[in-house]
Amino acid sequence: MNNIIYNLVLGMSLIFVQALFLNNINFLEFLNPFIYIYIIIYFPIKNNRPVFILTAFIYGLLMDLFSDTHGIHSASTLCIAYFRPYLLKLFFGMAYEHQVVKFNSLELKQNIFYLFSMVIIHHIILFSLEVFDLSKINLIFQNVISNSIFTFLSVFILYEFLMRKSR
Repeated sequence: MNNIIYNLVLGMSLIFVQALFLNNINFLEFLNPFIYIYIIIYFPIKNNRPVFILTAFIYGLLMDLFSDTHGIHSASTLCIAYFRPYLLKLFFGMAYEHQVVKFNSLELKQNIFYLFSMVIIHHIILFSLEVFDLSKINLIFQNVISNSIFTFLSVFILYEFLMRKSR
């Protein structure tokens, strides 16, 4: 019960920080960290998958309401919630199969690959839907790469801060 309340408060806090502060930071006119995806990436493993996917959709929809983005955040969070088990299995193998992956004790290499893959998938979908024009593929890739690096660093620092606190 305590873990559910913690995750709910953390998720809502990340949405409010993202909507009120981080969406207004346009560093170098196009860099914007999307730390709200932290909760989907590091949500506890033992969960009901359909409920988790629905929760991720609602979480993205809340982000869309605050950002006035017409569903691009809900689509991208829905996709990373869907692909999450496959990436967990890819990067953690049998540990994921036996449900013994603990996010507070991950190897650095596995964590970096898992986190970067989730961020890249999220950003490809997000910026492809935002631009929605294949003639501007260079703009899409520029935004995906630069914002992915910025988001990766932001989420990784948040992960280190929150997981060190819980160790």
